[in-house]
Amino acid sequence: MKSAGIVRKLDDLGRLVIPKEIRNVMEINKGDLMEMVQVNNEIVVKKYSRGCIFCGSDKSITEFKEVSICSVCKTAIGKE
Repeated sequence: MKSAGIVRKLDDLGRLVIPKEIRNVMEINKGDLMEMVQVNNEIVVKKYSRGCIFCGSDKSITEFKEVSICSVCKTAIGKE
């Protein structure tokens, strides 16, 4: 597979700079947590978002006793 992306050099400490243009488009800011996963023979880097413990959604998340839960699941639990 041939890609036409931006090529960057890995430094001596294994760091890689994400270009400013990509950070701006993806709304990645200084201090944001990033997640790296291996998918087949590739490394995927994405902005980390903690999802709902029940459904995995990252919308309307609140924390309860250090566990993330979305508003939909929170409402559903209240009806049980």
